[in-house]
Amino acid sequence: MSTSTPTSNAPVGGVAPTGLALEPGLPICQTDLPLDWYQPELRPYAEEYLALPDRTPESVLPWLDGYVRPAMEHFGDELLLLAHFYMGGEIVKLVERYGGSVSDSYALALQARAQPEKKVIVESAVHFMAESVALLANEDQAVWITNPKAGCTMEMLAKDYMVDPAADMLLERYGDELMVVAYMNTSGRIKALAGRTGGAVCTSSNAHLVVDWARQQNKKLFFVPDQHLGINTAARLGMDLERLVTLPDPRRGAFRLEDVDGGLAALDQAEMLLWGSECGVHTVFSADMVRWWQARGWRVLVHPESKLEVVELADGVGSTNFLWNEVVQAKPGDRLVIGTEGHFVRNARREGKRRGFEVRHLAEAGTGHAASGCGCATMSRNDPPHLAGILDLLRKDEAPDICRVLAGDSVDERTGRRDRLDNTERAELVRHARASLERMIEITEAARG
Repeated sequence: MSTSTPTSNAPVGGVAPTGLALEPGLPICQTDLPLDWYQPELRPYAEEYLALPDRTPESVLPWLDGYVRPAMEHFGDELLLLAHFYMGGEIVKLVERYGGSVSDSYALALQARAQPEKKVIVESAVHFMAESVALLANEDQAVWITNPKAGCTMEMLAKDYMVDPAADMLLERYGDELMVVAYMNTSGRIKALAGRTGGAVCTSSNAHLVVDWARQQNKKLFFVPDQHLGINTAARLGMDLERLVTLPDPRRGAFRLEDVDGGLAALDQAEMLLWGSECGVHTVFSADMVRWWQARGWRVLVHPESKLEVVELADGVGSTNFLWNEVVQAKPGDRLVIGTEGHFVRNARREGKRRGFEVRHLAEAGTGHAASGCGCATMSRNDPPHLAGILDLLRKDEAPDICRVLAGDSVDERTGRRDRLDNTERAELVRHARASLERMIEITEAARG
């Protein structure tokens, strides 16, 4: 199972340029998914893909060109393809090959707003990212996702039906004193909750800016959903970590405020409350792993969704754009260890091999061999058949409606069942969710000067 790299000169906060050639003979199949993971309309494309003699560019690209090129000619400049850095290398390179954009969640969310001439936007990433694009899009811009079952485990542990009861209890106790800060890795429904409380969205790259702004409003903060990003952000800002309270793990079911460690007294004295979920990809890392690599002369870089003890020991901490820029700036002979999603690290490893430096995955500490690392399994549900199928069906005006992303949509990542709001409910959600996104943008751009 091999992957390829995104281009090496993607700017901070921007998108990767296009035109990077695929290496001859490089296998680009990330995985062959069971056919029942495909929407019925896309299964014929999956069957054709599986029937190809191999997964090399020599076989895949002519097949893919047969579907993608006609769609590109049909839509012209109105078509925009998007992908996230965490996607498997074959999708990253394919989206680039066809003139698309690859970046982190902040930059991707701004793409529709920044390019009003793009009317058909197709994203190969997870659902919350596509919905964030839709929240900021104009009414004449349609957002599509190649696979609606591509989700985020963090977002899955902060569904509105999980968060809303806790938020209702907190609002009943604290009223207007409570402000919600919603991580980008949440649905539009949670972003709307942030908007209704005067709060904002944040990403891993700007969480410190948003939380610092929120503190200046003299509110009690409710940070949803990643407890570790919340803790790391508080530590970065010099907040008193004794005044952070983590709510119970949502996987344990419903809870009362009295069930929180320390009870109501702890809640009342807290400056920031943290939703009790985390990213399984980043919580596999330990302080011992960091020490193991550093003792051997490697530079360790980690994502801030990792645990505090990992972040405190690392040589560098930051978002996917930060991590990729460290790869871009690496020199021959450098040795980098990266603690983040496995596909990203494999892409970085291949870039290092091309340019003469070494990259390893943090979780490989002590193993003695190159491991793939922990990858985001749900994001991996996007692959060449999904890309070919959705573009071909869009050209024919036959795309499955389940792949259309409207603000407020909630999709069950296991069954594909979608709950869609009516027009009135959607308009209300967009008003609040967009307000929380606009606050994030305003805070972030003001800091950039």
